[in-house]
Amino acid sequence: MNAMSDNFIKKLPYYCFEPENQFFDRKSARIKPLDILKHLVAFANAEGGQLVIGIEDDGKITGFDYEAAHNIDEYRNIFLTELRETPISPRFDILEVENNQNKNDNILVISVDVSYDRVIKSYDGKVYLRQNDASKELNFEQILQLQYDRGQRYFEDEIVPLSSIDDIDIDLMDSYKKIMDISDLSNEEILKARNLMIDDKLTNAGVLLFSKNPSKFLPQARLRVIKYSGINQKVGTEINIIKEKTFDGAIPNIIKNAREFINTQLRDFQYLNKDGKFKVMPEYPEFAWFEGIVNALTHRNYAIRGEHIKVLIFDNRMEIISPGLLPNIVTIENILNQRYSRNPRIARTLCEFGWVKEMNEGVKRIYSEMEKLFLKNPKYYEPNRNVMLVLENNILNRSMRISEKIKGMISEENFKNLKEEERLILHFMFNSGEKITTKKATEITGKGSTFCRKILKNLEDKGLLEWHGTSVNDRTQYYSLEL
Repeated sequence: MNAMSDNFIKKLPYYCFEPENQFFDRKSARIKPLDILKHLVAFANAEGGQLVIGIEDDGKITGFDYEAAHNIDEYRNIFLTELRETPISPRFDILEVENNQNKNDNILVISVDVSYDRVIKSYDGKVYLRQNDASKELNFEQILQLQYDRGQRYFEDEIVPLSSIDDIDIDLMDSYKKIMDISDLSNEEILKARNLMIDDKLTNAGVLLFSKNPSKFLPQARLRVIKYSGINQKVGTEINIIKEKTFDGAIPNIIKNAREFINTQLRDFQYLNKDGKFKVMPEYPEFAWFEGIVNALTHRNYAIRGEHIKVLIFDNRMEIISPGLLPNIVTIENILNQRYSRNPRIARTLCEFGWVKEMNEGVKRIYSEMEKLFLKNPKYYEPNRNVMLVLENNILNRSMRISEKIKGMISEENFKNLKEEERLILHFMFNSGEKITTKKATEITGKGSTFCRKILKNLEDKGLLEWHGTSVNDRTQYYSLEL
C-alpha cells in the first residue's frame, strides 16, 4: 500500500464523522448510481470534493455487502455511460473496512477535481453547484455567469516559469503536513497531488500558498494595513497616516501576521457590565474584521496586477478593499446565502489550514457579531471594480443603537421625555438583561439612594420597569425591565 492510500485509511474517522460540507458528502450504497452524478457535477463546478459511498448519514459503515446495496462497478461505470460529452475524471479508491456487522467490507471514495475549462452538465442537461452541504441546481442566468467565470480560474493553474521547489517555505510546508497528517510524503508529492506544482514548476496557487516570497513572482500578492487619524484620508502636508505596514509572504503567513498586527492597532472601549462595573470592549468584534480579511485573501482576483488588498483603519470605521468584483454568481444582494470561490485551490488549502469558513456562513457571522455589540450592519460595496467591506464602530454608534432599540419598544415621544439618569439605567439594564436595585442605581448614576428610588419608581409608573418585592422594606426587592 503506498503512502497516499495509507492516508485514505487514516481518514476513515473523518469519512464517518465529519459533517457534510463544501468539499465532502457521504451516501449509503443504496443510492442509485445515476443519482450520484448530481453531487459529483456540483463538486466539479465548485471547488472539487469527495463523495464517500458505503457510509450512512449517521456515520455508520454499511459498506456494499448487503442485499439492497449496488455494486461498486456500477458507480465506476456510470461516468463512461452518462457523462461522455462533458466528462469528469474522478479518482476511485476502494478501502477495506469493517462494517457495522463486524464483517470485512469496502467503502468507495470518489474524488473529483475542480473543472477549469468548462461547466459540467449532468446526464439530464442540468447544472449543479456545491453550496456548503448541498448540491444546488443553477438557473439559466447562473449557468451563464458560471461559464463567463471559467477563464478567471485558469490563473490558479498557470505555471510560474522561473519557480522551483527551492522557492517553498519549508516551515510552512511542514506545518501543513502536520495538520494533514501526511508527514511521510515529500513536498513535491504533496504539491503535485494538489496541482500546485506542474512539470517541477509551481503554479500561481502554489506560489501564493507556500512560497517564501510570493511577491518575487506576483507583486500584487500583498496586503497593506494603514491606520489614519480622523475619518478621512488626507494627502500632502496634511497627510494623516499614523501607522502603515505591508505583508507580502505566503497567504497563511499573511493571515497570521496581519491578525497580530491589527490587534495592536485597535482601541478598547469601556462599558458598564451587569454588575455596574466598567469593563473593556474591543473596538471591533475580532471575528468580523478577521473573517473579512481571510475572505479577501481567499477570493480576490489575483490576475489583476498592480493592485493589492488594503485594510484602512479610521477613527469610526474599518475598510477592507479587495481587487476585483465579487466572484461569479455572488452579488451584494445574495452574499449572505450564495457561495462561489474564484480560487478553489487556494480556498481548499486554506480550509485545510483551518482559516476558511464556508463563505456565507462566515459572512452571516460577521453580521451577527456586529449586531451583538449593537453596531451597524456591515456593508459591502463594489467601487471601481473592487470589493469593499465597511465595518463601522465607535462609542456613539453603540449608544445610538441601544437608544433606537429602546425607542422601538417605548415610542420615541416617551424616550424624549426620559431624564438622563433614567436613560442611563435603561441602557445598563438593556445591555446586561439583569435586574436592578436602588444600590446598583446609585453606582450607575452617581446619585444618592433617595434620588434613585424616585427614578426607579418613575420608570415603574411609566410602565418601563416592574417592581418585585413583598414590601417597601424588603431587602431583596428589585426592578426588572417591563419592555
